Amino acid sequence: MPVPLGAPACSLRPAPDAPAMNLRFVEAYYWVVLLRSVTRAAEKLHLTQSAMSSRIAALEQELGTLLLDRRDKQFRVTVAGQRFFAYAERLLDLQREIQAELGGSGAQPVLLRVGAIESVLHSWLMDWVRALREQQPALALELTVETSPVLVDQLVRGTLDIAIAALPAGGSGVRALALPSMAMVFTGHAARHRRRRWTLADLAALELMTFQRGSQPHVALLDLLRRQGLEPLRVHSVSSISAMAQLVEDGLGVATLPAAVVQRLAQRLPLKALACDTALAPLPIHLSWRVDPASTAQGALIDSLLAHRGVAAQHRKIR
Repeated sequence: MPVPLGAPACSLRPAPDAPAMNLRFVEAYYWVVLLRSVTRAAEKLHLTQSAMSSRIAALEQELGTLLLDRRDKQFRVTVAGQRFFAYAERLLDLQREIQAELGGSGAQPVLLRVGAIESVLHSWLMDWVRALREQQPALALELTVETSPVLVDQLVRGTLDIAIAALPAGGSGVRALALPSMAMVFTGHAARHRRRRWTLADLAALELMTFQRGSQPHVALLDLLRRQGLEPLRVHSVSSISAMAQLVEDGLGVATLPAAVVQRLAQRLPLKALACDTALAPLPIHLSWRVDPASTAQGALIDSLLAHRGVAAQHRKIR
């Protein structure tokens, strides 16, 4: 119906009894439900626990319904809360799309909490970070170097944004993708281990070093020796690549390390990959991340990492 001349103009402002929904409160609720913890969500958003609880309470008051069941200490989402969670995700996705489409062109500060195993750190991680800094000058990096089980747990708990480990992470809101695996080699002292080619039996007669007990390289080495019917002289479990390199340099024995790591370390240490008649199992590498529907930078960061590792564009499904 046409508006008569002289009629008051329509206003887009909400009525006094219909306040605009605060997206910060929506984001708070999203992370509380996804991480199943007010405390972990508060850490994720850099808020105090009381501030996080206040945001949830304000959102419930605005919606006129309870979203979380607080009757006991167990974490429960109400039926209304489950329905609103889907809306929350859509609202945050829409906010991100609007910011990406209409936001300013100036560089925005980006905090990236990355966790990686030491094999990745000593091979290609810093090359990617340097390239990323050129693309994202405002990048602030929080780097955690840990074992794969610890990194997976931290990602699931929400204290990491990205985990690069030998194991994939799982759970609600978590995505995982296999990256190219890393070739593993027996690593010896350049002066002490001069033989041009070794048999697995030759190496089993030496003291061997590999990663911590129960890790993929540790299990793979023991399985390889067992299949060949070999009883090793001794297998040491060492959680640090730097420590293994030092021990090889000091003449303790031979280590199993990623080939890319040995290639780098050999530039400053007397280490070399030993040619062996039996190949070690490669080290699987998985990229896991927790989807953040409010982040306008996350997609570019993940895509940059996948491109750096040579993952084909059609496989870069980050959402």
